[in-house]
Amino acid sequence: MTVLAYIGLGSNLENPAAQLARAVAELAGLPGTTLQAQSPFYASRPVGPQDQPDFVNGAVELATTLTAHQLLDHLQSIEQAHGRERKQHWGPRTLDLDLLMYGNETIHDERLTVPHAELPGRDFVLQPLLDLNPGLTLPDGQRIQSLRRQCPDNQLRRLPAQPASH
Repeated sequence: MTVLAYIGLGSNLENPAAQLARAVAELAGLPGTTLQAQSPFYASRPVGPQDQPDFVNGAVELATTLTAHQLLDHLQSIEQAHGRERKQHWGPRTLDLDLLMYGNETIHDERLTVPHAELPGRDFVLQPLLDLNPGLTLPDGQRIQSLRRQCPDNQLRRLPAQPASH
């Protein structure tokens, strides 16, 4: 069965926009997975410690036959390949890939919470989701558009389109 999954991407180290562009290409190459759409990239202040560079964020929509946990394993492998180190909660990182939504499923276990628990309060997640699908709703019926209107401002700035890498 093919499911639409939404992945949030973030980086604030080692050329963040290039990190995200490379990650999008890697996500497009996952087994049983097709890249359906990619949002623009946005810059925003960091959540948590402010003594770090601004983040670049975006999102992609994937059609996948992978289970949510298989997809999570692939996301973590891609993060590792980009040199992700988990030293500080909400600290700087080369790449952060979050499984934001997986079809219309609600998942809550020791490894995975879907929809992503922090999604409602993060404009740098909500705006890219709206760019991908303006009518998107959470499994509980909440509209992403409504959440975005209520979301705290994190000084979100849309970045110019990135040239395609070859």
